[in-house]
Amino acid sequence: MHNPDVYIGTVKPLGQGVSSAIAKRQVDGSLLLTLEGLEGDEQAALEYHGGADRALCHFPREHYAWLRQQFPEQEGNFHPPALGENISTLGLTEDNVFIGDIFRWGDALIQVTQPRQPCYKLNTWLQCQDLSLQLQQSGRCGWLYRVITAGKVSGDRPLELLTRNSEMSVAQAIAIAYSMPFDEEQYRRLMSAAGLAASWQKMMQMRLLNRKIEDFNRRLFNNEKKE
Repeated sequence: MHNPDVYIGTVKPLGQGVSSAIAKRQVDGSLLLTLEGLEGDEQAALEYHGGADRALCHFPREHYAWLRQQFPEQEGNFHPPALGENISTLGLTEDNVFIGDIFRWGDALIQVTQPRQPCYKLNTWLQCQDLSLQLQQSGRCGWLYRVITAGKVSGDRPLELLTRNSEMSVAQAIAIAYSMPFDEEQYRRLMSAAGLAASWQKMMQMRLLNRKIEDFNRRLFNNEKKE
């Protein structure tokens, strides 16, 4: 079992014409987790953030030591919840969390749906030009949840794995989506993972239809540079 730190935030300007709810604050005590996310938490750019399959963002606390090493000039910025996560834990990582995993958290049930897709707002927020790309290439993305059953949650209520529903770890999903060359067999394998988010089902379907991998640059850099 893993006791989480819990964070929420509201949409605010980041500068350069960008708004985000990435700036979050820790919440102590009980709060309501609805099907759309934590009470009081907001998202900007709703076509990419929030919604039923992306109700919660989880980022492993372990990754912050690596980030401080990668970006020493900004090391003071790298501590939870710098990456806009709702949940921070020790002991749960992309390697031991699987697509479709269902956890009990307090009175709620939540299910892993997809890896997080790092975007250019992280670069802007933390003043690290290549942060989104570094996270994607290293596989340190974190993951998202849907809420199966709403209820009261808190940081002193542990995340307890109830059922494992696929053989696809979050790390494997990241590798298939971002690191491998075009591979129809692997895309179909990812699509078969129980609980996978609808947007990821669509992404893999579009790759199969178009016979190519989509361009990551708009998401990673807002078209500011090329990989």
